[in-house]
Amino acid sequence: MTMCDYEDGEPPTDTLTPIQRITRDIRDASKLIDAHEARFLVDSYYQMQDDRIRSGHQLRTLAKSGEPNSTIVWLQEQTESLEGSMQRALDAYSTSRIDGRWLRSITGIGPVIAAGLMANIDIHKAPTAGHIWRFAGLDPTMKWEKGSKRPFNASLKRLAWIVGESFTKVAGLQSDVYGKIYVARKKTEIARNDAGIFAEQAATALATKDWTKRDTDAKRWYLGQYRAGTCATIAGIQDMAEREKYLKSVRLEPGEGVAMLPPGRIHLRAQRYAVKLLLSHYQHVLFESTFGSPPPKPYILSRGDHAHFMGPPNWPMKKAS
Repeated sequence: MTMCDYEDGEPPTDTLTPIQRITRDIRDASKLIDAHEARFLVDSYYQMQDDRIRSGHQLRTLAKSGEPNSTIVWLQEQTESLEGSMQRALDAYSTSRIDGRWLRSITGIGPVIAAGLMANIDIHKAPTAGHIWRFAGLDPTMKWEKGSKRPFNASLKRLAWIVGESFTKVAGLQSDVYGKIYVARKKTEIARNDAGIFAEQAATALATKDWTKRDTDAKRWYLGQYRAGTCATIAGIQDMAEREKYLKSVRLEPGEGVAMLPPGRIHLRAQRYAVKLLLSHYQHVLFESTFGSPPPKPYILSRGDHAHFMGPPNWPMKKAS
């Protein structure tokens, strides 16, 4: 029997498997979903995605050993089906408001990311972009003291990292905006790193972490075991083995070079710059679409190293013809 054989095009509820019932419930609920439910779906979606990736690795390992894996294959298929249904629900939620449609107009932002940002950010509690940055854990001055309440939203912080990774991947696309900002900012951060501007941060990293049992390459950057220009040089070496070989060949004794941040931290700094700009633009869009006027002077204009204001791309949204 096919779907067309049923009167309404779908099988009756009592013939559905548990996964099919959940899928139908999620699809139907997407029409009435609220922010709380959207947050739950976004968190669940990424948790299921992580679990599916782990089970995928397990499945490949079992396949190589010739062990039975039909149950894992079935579970993998059901998880993918449920993920798809959750994504469709979040697609409906993210296109239900103009700020969500603006987010979806940005290359690298899909239904899950858009829904997560919409559900976690309340414009009534975020009169400036700085409030959102702090809530997302992107304010470097904010400290989380041991035993105290977390001063940021963990889900939003993870989402901000996912956004940064997405921008990195789409930087080569013609339609991209923020990925190109990441690339440009990374060049700036590399130049600043080679000039020793982050020496104080390197010293702080050495002082605040226990390195007694850790002899990592990150520590060598902090200790100043590479000459100025090394960060720029390895940025052009894509093969990790070749990169490690080069670094070993130019390594100095501690203090003979420039105290710098390791390349991984430079990458994250550039990502955060692009993500913070996106969040600043989203605050602008959400504020204007809610209150009918642009927000107060953007925080980004009050910083000495940001001389020019860049308005949100694709805003105002063009009316559908």
